Amino acid sequence: MRPLDGLRVVALEHAVAGPLCTRHLADLGADVIKIERPGSGDFARHYDTFVHGECSFFVWLNRGKRSLTLDVKALHGRDALHRLIRTADVLVQNLAPGAAARLGLSHVVLAPEHPRLVVCDISGYGESGPFARKKAYDLLIQAESGVISVTGTPDAPSRVGISIADIATGMYAQNGVLAALLRRERTGQGANIKVAMLDALVEWMMPPLYRFGYDGTITPRAPTSHPLLAPYGAHRTSDGQVIFGLQNDREWATFCAQVLGRPDLATDPRFATNVTRCEHRDALIALIEAHFADKTTREVVDLLDRAGIANGRLNTPGDVWAHPQLEARDRWRQVGAPSGPVRALLPPMTFTDVEAAMGDVPSLGQHTDEVLGELGYSATEVARLRRDRVI
Repeated sequence: MRPLDGLRVVALEHAVAGPLCTRHLADLGADVIKIERPGSGDFARHYDTFVHGECSFFVWLNRGKRSLTLDVKALHGRDALHRLIRTADVLVQNLAPGAAARLGLSHVVLAPEHPRLVVCDISGYGESGPFARKKAYDLLIQAESGVISVTGTPDAPSRVGISIADIATGMYAQNGVLAALLRRERTGQGANIKVAMLDALVEWMMPPLYRFGYDGTITPRAPTSHPLLAPYGAHRTSDGQVIFGLQNDREWATFCAQVLGRPDLATDPRFATNVTRCEHRDALIALIEAHFADKTTREVVDLLDRAGIANGRLNTPGDVWAHPQLEARDRWRQVGAPSGPVRALLPPMTFTDVEAAMGDVPSLGQHTDEVLGELGYSATEVARLRRDRVI
């Protein structure tokens, strides 16, 4: 039995944050019914065409769901939606500000009739305050939260290369839903969970905020190193670079003795503590790279591994696509998609007694007739809804 077998999730979602939350719920066994606009669907279907003509984001975020096309603004569409909600355990929505409330989908409205329903509302900035009505996209939240200010080079701030604001929000939404379901098993009561993208990413920004708030200093941008630890980051070798990091002074002493062959450096006043090593970072990097100058990256990695010093490679997506660790641990599966089978990675949370559901990626409206039939609609009624362009 998967953890969420037998539970139904209704998802009024688009883009990344909501779909990421519900895809993880689907992997855990939930029946996720994704409501899509007739004719066009989730606009994330059309971001790119990299996966056999389909969107890489959509393929990643929507496996294992059932797609129901429904014009929720039409009278009969709203009727079908509310009939569906009567069968649901969870409602997740990340519609534009105010849209869910206008459709009668607020928890305040739904709770009297559906006291066990868990409603998760995802927004950009929260539902009050001066930014409440603003639309929010990943790049904008990266900027508003301060993440861009601590990312990039000293000369140029940069967006993080993946949609971390959406991803953080989706994961907090999933956590909230799971916690609410657990509490419901104890109390019988549903819940209303509200997750704002700004809150999610500012949570991840707390170390730089604490630094500024209590020390008055700004976290420097360090593209391939760590602003608070040294040595930590990329260092040149004779044929490239190696990335490694030390967490404490004990590891520093080991590094000096076993990698640099200079145990005396462990007590050098410039480098004896992490604080002094950060203060003399340029001199430290020059010293280390001078020692690595006649060694290949492979030779340096061997030295680091023998000394037990953490290190890694600066991989490209191509390297990760064929990563030997993922292959050795059998982390890849194949799922169906409208254009053919695609590779999919098992979710990070691994149950030892049951595997994630890993269902297929739906085509637009693929399950419309099936879901409406489960709700009691006759074939004639479904045909009428289709004729009226409600589905």
